[in-house]
Amino acid sequence: MTRQIKLGAFLPGGGQHVAAWRHPDQPLDGATSFEFHKQLALTAERGLFDAYFLADALAISFGGGTEGGNAKVSTFEPVTLFSALSPLTTHIGFIATASTTYEEPYNLARKFASLDLLSNGRAGWNMVTTATEAAARNFNLDQQHPHAVRYQRATEFVEVVKKLWDSFEDDAFVRDRASGKFYEPSKVHYTDHKGEHFKVRGPLNVSRSPQGHPVIVQAGQSPDGRALAASTAEVIFTAHQKIETAQEFYRDIKAQARTYGRNPAHVLIMPGVSPFIGRTDEEAWEKYHRLTDLFPEEDGLELLNGLTGGTLDLRGLDLDGPLPPSPPTEGMKSRQELMRQIADENNFTIRQLYQWIASARGHFTIVGTPARIADTLQEWFENEAADGFNILPPWLPTGLNDFVDLVIPELQRRGLFRTAYEGKTLRENLGLPFPQNRWAHAAQKTARAAE
Repeated sequence: MTRQIKLGAFLPGGGQHVAAWRHPDQPLDGATSFEFHKQLALTAERGLFDAYFLADALAISFGGGTEGGNAKVSTFEPVTLFSALSPLTTHIGFIATASTTYEEPYNLARKFASLDLLSNGRAGWNMVTTATEAAARNFNLDQQHPHAVRYQRATEFVEVVKKLWDSFEDDAFVRDRASGKFYEPSKVHYTDHKGEHFKVRGPLNVSRSPQGHPVIVQAGQSPDGRALAASTAEVIFTAHQKIETAQEFYRDIKAQARTYGRNPAHVLIMPGVSPFIGRTDEEAWEKYHRLTDLFPEEDGLELLNGLTGGTLDLRGLDLDGPLPPSPPTEGMKSRQELMRQIADENNFTIRQLYQWIASARGHFTIVGTPARIADTLQEWFENEAADGFNILPPWLPTGLNDFVDLVIPELQRRGLFRTAYEGKTLRENLGLPFPQNRWAHAAQKTARAAE
């Protein structure tokens, strides 16, 4: 089958742009309106998106505005929301973010396995290590764990979760009324994990789904993040401003995946893209400037401070001057480096930088016609920079409607995107293999060796 672009839809109800809630097209209560999220899910499925993706935060970021105006201070917990949305849809996947730093493997494995069953095999877990001091203070800590410790814990965390998801072999439940046998005990397995960070007996009390287990997604770009992604992730959400850096990341991850004995084709790399779409370039730029003009200076400084590590106080500086050096922190190191890269490569002032990143926090922003946006996606897709893209509409529902109604038909005309879903599960639509249960696989190997 001809390789085609995979697409995720990153759709927080309050919009991607920090000022989205102020746009007249965006519902004021979109962040916590179930009916609005339902509308977004159905539109994304109409557009044949692979998955509805949601990030999550474990602490409030108030945004710094004097009026406290930020739609993201109150949002749904993603697994809860997706559990409600899944029976209203039939094909689109649901990728929810959850933290390896502030959750336990058993609880996380259980809730994602439940979502996978509820959706008939359409769940995905976006694993994050969570990097803010504010989150640490909500979980019995005075400060966050060091970057290296978070990734060491995450590596073991994923190992435990995958063991738990294999607790039941696929045919463990016989449910035979006549004999009274509900399950085959020999096909239920204890986890018995004892490691540096976790001790988990198991087994999990949720069976496997039609896709085996949820798709594992990861978004780190630091050296530790890349190693974790290459060894465990099946989809990687990444941020790049230029095709050259995207190509370097793509080739590095694929090469690292090979060293872990994995098939690089089963590690999908999907950079984030925030499109401002117009039938003409002028219309697209008018949309960009209209939204940017709604962004208060105070919120811009707070946003930039957070993305540069939380230690860079920009108040009182000349906002039309350059971004000063950022002190090193234990926060999101790759995002801090990306902020510096965007500022330096574009010769942005502080003001220009926070205006540019407001739409997607460092993900690639494209302003233009459907043809221009399709050209860019095609170039990246065909030149080892991406297997697909996570689309971040700046405001909703208009940004999503524009992409579904204008860009997707252009991609379909070029043969770059599906005209119908390939299957029922998220794995089938992403072209990812069914994960064989480790215990069944081991038994098969033993049987073959004995022959």
